[in-house]
Amino acid sequence: MTSSPTSLDATQLGAYFALIEASSLLKHAVEQQLREAGDLSYVQFQLLATLGDSPEGSRRMTDLADGVVYSRSGLTYQAQTLEKRGLVTRTPSCDDERSTTVTITEEGRAVLAQVFPGHVDLLNDLLFAALSRSDIETLANVLTRARDHMRRTPPRSATSRRRKKTADADQAPQN
Repeated sequence: MTSSPTSLDATQLGAYFALIEASSLLKHAVEQQLREAGDLSYVQFQLLATLGDSPEGSRRMTDLADGVVYSRSGLTYQAQTLEKRGLVTRTPSCDDERSTTVTITEEGRAVLAQVFPGHVDLLNDLLFAALSRSDIETLANVLTRARDHMRRTPPRSATSRRRKKTADADQAPQN
């Protein structure tokens, strides 16, 4: 028996579309600002900002991939690109020989310092200018709860890379 899909009410649907549209508009403007100010993609900025915010300036690639919600292969490419520019270094992890540690360089910190003023101005103008302090606090609370709920599922790095092959093998006829 097939169950009918659960529907969304008008308020839920409106909230969903407003969130998606606002996110798209903001991400587009942020990407443009980051390109112009530091020749960075949004993901590259996320990586540098995450590393710059880390006490040691370093993180394991797997942890970075989970944190910025990006594929391992995509993150490897972005880290290689940043390394070629001298903005990060990549070394084998001292904790796990299978892992790679990425560390921000002084040049990486300089690029962050270069893009941050315009980034903050853009966020203030585009996102926060239309909101009261109370609105911002409410938005932060609501989005944090939604994000935390979504992150309760295992991170992508915890899923098997060979899921399709395993599923195919499970479905193969037995002789």
